[in-house]
Amino acid sequence: MTVPPLLWRVGLAFAALGVAFVGALLVMAGQRGGWLPIALGLPLSGALALAGDRLGAGFGPTLRGRALALANRTRPWHAWMALYVALKIPVPLWPGGFPALGLASTAALFASALWYAAGCLGGGRVGWARAAGLAALAFLAGWGAELLGSHTGFPFGRYSYAGAPGPLLLGVPLIVPLGWFALTLAATRLAGGRPVLAGGLLALWDVGLEPLMTAQGFWTWSDPRPLWAGAPLQNFLGWWAVGGLIAWALTRLGPELFARRPQGRRPEQGGDFALAYPIETFFLPGGLVLVGRPAEAGVTLLAMGLGLGLARAVRRG
Repeated sequence: MTVPPLLWRVGLAFAALGVAFVGALLVMAGQRGGWLPIALGLPLSGALALAGDRLGAGFGPTLRGRALALANRTRPWHAWMALYVALKIPVPLWPGGFPALGLASTAALFASALWYAAGCLGGGRVGWARAAGLAALAFLAGWGAELLGSHTGFPFGRYSYAGAPGPLLLGVPLIVPLGWFALTLAATRLAGGRPVLAGGLLALWDVGLEPLMTAQGFWTWSDPRPLWAGAPLQNFLGWWAVGGLIAWALTRLGPELFARRPQGRRPEQGGDFALAYPIETFFLPGGLVLVGRPAEAGVTLLAMGLGLGLARAVRRG
């Protein structure tokens, strides 16, 4: 079986990031030699992402050509997404900075989502006014659900934001509603505009968020029926429902963002915001390993990998 060139590039790029991740673990363990795999792995991952399918004599010319082409095609939302990824990289080396880096990274992803929705590529985007409206709707809906949930136990179960790192919006960490817009847009794009599937993808995403964010003190569970990392089954059903409803609203108010590509038509050159989901599939388990939760990391990888496979199967079916 022939491996598609894009799969080669993505696989090799993530392998190089894995080398950098091992270096970060060594640095955290007090091994100064860990800086070498970090210094090699990070730039190598970028190079392999561009030309990993042309290893050998053609690697250099291919890398230069594709780098120039990429520079010409780069859109503002690409730059914001790159910043979102870059802000995740220092976390292993500055564990105490997780709240600040997490907020900055999520804000960059929010900006990327907003720019993507507004668009600079013509067809398939909604313009700045509607993009801002969609962002505000998802932000307020997510914030409202979290405010209600943390005070009443509905729709997620009993939990509290007491002691959560700031900034807070009426007791809800700002990082949470910022994430609801960006994560839901990515999941709905990945789901091909299917709100029910998008809600399921968000629930699978939360499999990793629960152990990581509770370990970092963003919220505390007190539900009498815990299922996973203190969260009850109700929490994941709530994520599915709230995420699905927000996704439904996005598809109704901004249908151009989710128009399905006709069969045989090539993907748009600007790329797809759904990329945020596989990025999280890499970084979220890695974050759990760093906070001493390897079992949860493995489950998260399986859950989000299942989400990626399910979305791919549904979209191709």
